[in-house]
Amino acid sequence: MQAERLLKQIEFIKQIDQLKYIMRKTRLFNSDRHENDAEHSWHLAMMAIVLAEHADEKVDLLKVMKMVLIHDIVEIDAGDTFLYDNTKNHVNTEEELIAAKRIFGLLPEDQATDLIDVWQEFEAGETKEARFAKALDRLEPVMQNVSNNGGTWAEYDVELSRVIDKICVIEKGSSTLWDYTQEIVNESAEKGILRSK
Repeated sequence: MQAERLLKQIEFIKQIDQLKYIMRKTRLFNSDRHENDAEHSWHLAMMAIVLAEHADEKVDLLKVMKMVLIHDIVEIDAGDTFLYDNTKNHVNTEEELIAAKRIFGLLPEDQATDLIDVWQEFEAGETKEARFAKALDRLEPVMQNVSNNGGTWAEYDVELSRVIDKICVIEKGSSTLWDYTQEIVNESAEKGILRSK
């Protein structure tokens, strides 16, 4: 029984290596190289550790870290949808749920259930941990775009109002991080690296 459990866990670990091949539109800080989903998830986990004190409510840090580490694993099957995509809705939860059940289902049942539940909690965005995790998920690409003179905002001609509409979820997890985000986004518009109209 223990050997079977271990083999399932190993199979899952091998499967999630594919996350390193899922490329995002955003680029690394001060770089032309696109970020992959594994790098993004690692960066968010580090942000959670460093920025947890700025959550509006005290959060279970381990749960936040689990959320940010697993939230994009479904993209192994479902692919990454660019936040500012005009043709496909960024919230493709049905397709992603199928992916979550398949990928997390490689694990022993108790672990599969736990990770699917944590993933769904993140997607729903209703708990304090999910709100903070989503805040981090939106903050990182903003910081990347600022560091890259507009990055994907400039590349895809995204305007300020659309950016605010997509990132305002940050406010639900951390008013401090939201204030910071608004400041750097507005500075970007003033500098002309984010189109204001």
